[in-house]
Amino acid sequence: MSTATEAATERVVHRSCPLCEATCGIDVRVDITANRALSVRGDEKDPLSAGYICPKAHGLIGLQDDPDRLRRPLRRDGSTWREIDWEEAFAFAASGLREIREAHGANALAAYVGNPNVHDMGSMIYLRVLLRALDTKKRFSASSVDQLPKQLSGALMFGGSLSIPIPDVDHTDFLLVLGANPVVSNGSLMTAPDMRGRLRRLAERGGKLVVVDPRRSETARLADRHLFIQPGTDALFLFSLIHVLFEEELTDTERLETLCNGLDEVHALSREFAPEITADVTGIDAADTRSVARDFAAARTAACYGRIGTCTQEFGTLTSWLVDVVNAITGNLDREGGALFPLTATSSAAPGPPPVTPLAHARWRSKSGLPETFGELPVASLAGEIDSGGDDRVHALLAVAGNPVLSTPNSARLAKAVESLDFFVAVDFYLNESTRFADIILPPTAPLERSHYDLVFNELAVRNVAKYSPPAVQHEPEARHQWQILCELAGRLHGANADVVDELAIDSLLGSCVGREETACPNVSKEDARTALGEERGPERLLDLMLRAGPYGDRFDDARDGLSLAKLKASPHGVDLGPLRPQLPDRLTTESRRIELAPQLLVDDVERLRSRLEERPGHPGLVLIGRRQVRTNNSWMHNIHALAKGRDRCTLLVHPDDARALRLEDGGRACVRSRVGKLVAPVVVSDEMMPGVVSLPHGFGHGTPGVRLSVASNLAPGVNINLLTDETFLDPVSGNAGLSGVPVEVEPA
Repeated sequence: MSTATEAATERVVHRSCPLCEATCGIDVRVDITANRALSVRGDEKDPLSAGYICPKAHGLIGLQDDPDRLRRPLRRDGSTWREIDWEEAFAFAASGLREIREAHGANALAAYVGNPNVHDMGSMIYLRVLLRALDTKKRFSASSVDQLPKQLSGALMFGGSLSIPIPDVDHTDFLLVLGANPVVSNGSLMTAPDMRGRLRRLAERGGKLVVVDPRRSETARLADRHLFIQPGTDALFLFSLIHVLFEEELTDTERLETLCNGLDEVHALSREFAPEITADVTGIDAADTRSVARDFAAARTAACYGRIGTCTQEFGTLTSWLVDVVNAITGNLDREGGALFPLTATSSAAPGPPPVTPLAHARWRSKSGLPETFGELPVASLAGEIDSGGDDRVHALLAVAGNPVLSTPNSARLAKAVESLDFFVAVDFYLNESTRFADIILPPTAPLERSHYDLVFNELAVRNVAKYSPPAVQHEPEARHQWQILCELAGRLHGANADVVDELAIDSLLGSCVGREETACPNVSKEDARTALGEERGPERLLDLMLRAGPYGDRFDDARDGLSLAKLKASPHGVDLGPLRPQLPDRLTTESRRIELAPQLLVDDVERLRSRLEERPGHPGLVLIGRRQVRTNNSWMHNIHALAKGRDRCTLLVHPDDARALRLEDGGRACVRSRVGKLVAPVVVSDEMMPGVVSLPHGFGHGTPGVRLSVASNLAPGVNINLLTDETFLDPVSGNAGLSGVPVEVEPA
């Protein structure tokens, strides 16, 4: 939906920004005649962001106009590339994948899925179709260098991979933040645009913010209290909070007793983690830990929130679990002002309790022994699956909107492994550090050229909303949306056409939504639903079905006051569905239909945590952590001039005491080494760092020969932190990479 401006040659298109989890509402001003986006500003009528945007939104135009962005398929021709038409591209890609499968079996194919897919409605719907067509167990994604521990702990406790309680930041009185910088990320596994404004309003209503982080981050600078913590010891700190809550009888478990299993076991486990015992390892004084526990329990409402620093470490799943245990035993789980589950417009609305969700974990393992979770292997094992040799190695890779060579551990090893593949298909609109090794690159349309609806981030939002984003500009006639590319590849791998693939997708979803007593629309037949949905194939048709059959839907009755895609399009700024509300026990899909407060898989891992208590101060030497920056979310954003310009942001932050001991100078350069590699980075001496901890941002390391990223290579090349991260340093429960707390040595360069 668009509205006319005073100039007849222009229009304004209301959308959500698809560049990060905040999903801010934006107004895109478009020159109709030139088919060109002119400007981006915040949509003041958006129910979630209310006009707020961050600098990334302005990068949408730079991405749209970027001359480096690929518009047509590229096929490798020796050491050069040539543009080809789509028919040749699809035939070449599909035949190459089929040949590998026929020669070596389905598991000789690997798939890697990058996080931009979650910002693309079409990809979220059709990726599963393509992955089923590949029929391989060698699936990888950016999840295992990001949020996988939180998804696994949520599934163990509540039943689903997206059963993640979200802090009710707009109504809480006390917010405890660990390993997260929401002022910069605007939420992460917590969709919350304008987090700075939300925290200001928290302070205005008399609330408190406490941040626990090895860096005095942008969020920590706004906090009432900031505590430095040794990276990787968050689980010890949380267990100490739990110890105090039980010891001083500060728990509120009256409601939990009818909803959960394992309360006594958690109490018993916490007894050996007194703050006085953990303080030497965490670096947090026992008195501070006890004070935080008492303040959390005394608050009228409180929420504990942990994010990237709590996930990307060697105790990621334990830490993610204990965050929710703290919320639960203080009575703040599923409570307004605490941590609750969103109810999205595309959630299932079938009558009765939702079906039990069997745990998808460790059904198979990588060659290095890492467990599968939710159908994927940890990406830390990808290089080993390729370069380990033997008949069962990976011979071919399909990468969809990802840059694993830059974004996963020990990237030097992975680069060599990817270069050795027999065949590599990339779905991407850049010739980047990973796709430079591809045999064929299939470029999708840019974000402003396609429609969008946030299927995932609404599941993580601090308020229930629904917003459809129409294309802002028209794509070139020969261009392909990503969902079309995925459908075409899936069809050709199965010897069918893309139309058949789309029909199978809609037919499968119809079967789960209409025509049977156990569905949301038992009185609507498949035939009637198909007629109402129309014949135009693609993600909009499936979205319309999910909206109509969802908890706010019209059940295919236009006279009802419920949602459909047409009604959503008629509300171009989006629809406010209200604040988060309690949903338990209805949300639980565990086998017991109760919260599993002490899952056996995690209880068994506590012994590994105990061994950390044997370590004493000074044992790690220097350790490395990453950091998030407001101008970037993915590596390709460094090729957008509006986001890359300005001061050098790829710097090594070092505490003054460490700088003196290491003879490092502010503005100088340092050589940083780990077990797997080394790099040289510019130094910034800053007391925002905890002594003994240094920090580099992620996503940099451009300028590699063979890429076409002119802005990134020349204006903001930086250094790649993943030359230092170690594929063997990880959380063994989930297999998630340990990107925080990597042991390093630093010296002047």
